[in-house]
Amino acid sequence: MRVSFQEELDQLEAALQEEGALVLRAVRGAVDALVRGDRALADELIAFDDEVDERHVAVEEGVQSLLARQTPVASDLRLVLAVLHVNLHLERMADYCVTIAKLVKLAPAVEPAAVFVAAFEEMGARAEEMIRVALDSFAARDQAQAESLVELDELIDRANRRFVQHVLAFGGDPALHEWGLRMLLVSRCLERIGDHAVDIGERTAYLATGEFREFTDASHQV
Repeated sequence: MRVSFQEELDQLEAALQEEGALVLRAVRGAVDALVRGDRALADELIAFDDEVDERHVAVEEGVQSLLARQTPVASDLRLVLAVLHVNLHLERMADYCVTIAKLVKLAPAVEPAAVFVAAFEEMGARAEEMIRVALDSFAARDQAQAESLVELDELIDRANRRFVQHVLAFGGDPALHEWGLRMLLVSRCLERIGDHAVDIGERTAYLATGEFREFTDASHQV
């Protein structure tokens, strides 16, 4: 019975990592659609979210089945609950990518200036890095690596704030104003993906220590 239980836990964690890989693809696709203004790619990304949702549901059902048939205690129970939470954070990240794709389709056809393209690329790259660090630290139960997400989160927060300042510096072109407002939402989505990565890091620390705590208030800043 115990071997079967551990095997099921291992399978759940493997499925979680696979879901994370899908989310990474979604983030990269969202940034590519954004930089190119590619509405066809945005449509593909919206459809791709079904794959993430299917994996999310499969992990959730796996957790429910495990809890119904087994009686995990102590560290095992913490791991099962952590898998459930991480699963939710990954699904939310993918939802933000869908939001970005929808904003690409809604925004006016504006050729973004180089400064905005660079900002999108920077925030996308930082979001991807944070997802990788979050998943790697969870797999390794590496508390120090998980806590490094706080500094990475500050970098993406700064990029978001710089983006806001660039948009506020727009002139009087109404099309630019509409585009800028939609891009502010895009920037916020990328910043929120980073926040979810921090939350995964906090779950990793919980597994390592048995005590749940927020690293800082950074994951809840506006």
